[in-house]
Formats: sequence, C-alpha cells, structure tokens
Amino acid sequence: MSRKIKIHLADDHQVLLDGLRNLITTHPNYEISGCSLDGTQLIEKVQKEKAGILVMDINMPNVDGLEVLKEFAEKKPPFDIIVLSSYDDLKLIKEVMKLGAKGYLTKQCAGENILEAIQVVSDGEEYFCETVRTKIFSTFTKKNPATTSSNDYTNDKNISARELEILKLIALEYSTEEISEALFISVNTVNTHRKNLIRKLGVKSPIGLVTYAIKHKLITN
Repeated sequence: MSRKIKIHLADDHQVLLDGLRNLITTHPNYEISGCSLDGTQLIEKVQKEKAGILVMDINMPNVDGLEVLKEFAEKKPPFDIIVLSSYDDLKLIKEVMKLGAKGYLTKQCAGENILEAIQVVSDGEEYFCETVRTKIFSTFTKKNPATTSSNDYTNDKNISARELEILKLIALEYSTEEISEALFISVNTVNTHRKNLIRKLGVKSPIGLVTYAIKHKLITN
C-alpha cells in the first residue's frame, strides 16, 4: 500500500477550499492535512503538519502569497508548492516559479487539473495547466513564425505537450538555459525532457531532434 500524500490548501474563500477538499479526497493516495484562510495561518500551520504538497492562492489577507513564497524560499521547506490563481499573467508566473513554486494553474482549470497537477509535482516535475502552457508557448510562435501548431502534429510517439514544446524550441536552436528561462522550468528538467525525446523518437543526438522536427514539419526550414 503506497503512502498517502498530505496536501495543505490555502485560499481566502471557504467555498473553494471545500470544493478542492472534496475533489482531492476522491483520490485514494491523497489526503488533506489542513487548510488556511490567510497567509499568517498558512505559515504557522503547513510546516507543523508535515505536508508534502501545498496548494496556495496568491491573493490572501494578512500576508499575501508572494510574501509567503519569499519566506518559504529562504527556509527551503520540505514540501512542494502549487500556485492556484485567478491570473495567468506571465510576469507573475515567472516570479512565483523563481520563488520556488513547482506548479501553476488557474482557478478556472482547478476542477479539471488539480489531481493531475498534484501527481506531476509529487513525481518531481513542474506543472502548468493547459491555459498557462498555451500562453507561454504563444510568445514563441509569435516571435518564430517557423513553428507550427501542435494540432498539426500526429503524435504516435507518446510525446507529451511539454516535450513537444521543448522539441520545437530545440529545433529553433534555443539553448538549454534559454528554454529553462522561457518556460519557467529548471535546467535539469529541460535536460530530462531532451533525453526522453531522444529515447522516444529513436534519434542519437540533439541534431537528430532538429532533423526530426523539420521532417515532421514542426518547424519550417
């Protein structure tokens, strides 16, 4: 029997907390360790509970979410943080990820994606809901008209949406550091995705990834 993941929820709306609690507890491996209605409660409670995942809003009374993240960044707490927000502003997303958040999803996506987000983050990966991923990557398609829509790609290699984004950026000759900065993920995560792409696509090197992307018209040469 696998050990349950303890999750602390923080938001200043009790209705949202109740809804998330009801949804998350439908998963047999997740349990709610506690809830907070403001930043002060959150700081006091979450570490005592030994939670593994913190799902938190940015806009909270007393101490707002950004200040909470700054305090946690200094202490390096033993739990991962998923930000749940009404906003999909890229500047805000970039800031919270730099402060140590491992995931970001909008409240509009929460009902559909929260269980997936918890699983991905608990597995050691960063998570963005589809709305946020689309907005992040759209900044590149505007700068690089050579990219094509993900919908034009017939995916028969079990490539995830994130891997497809990284494949396109590799083909456009973005460096590991540039991809990391652009997609708000760590360099290690970029390297892991690159290795997975090489394995899944059956190529031997990053050059092979570029060739594959051009052949399958993910970019135009």
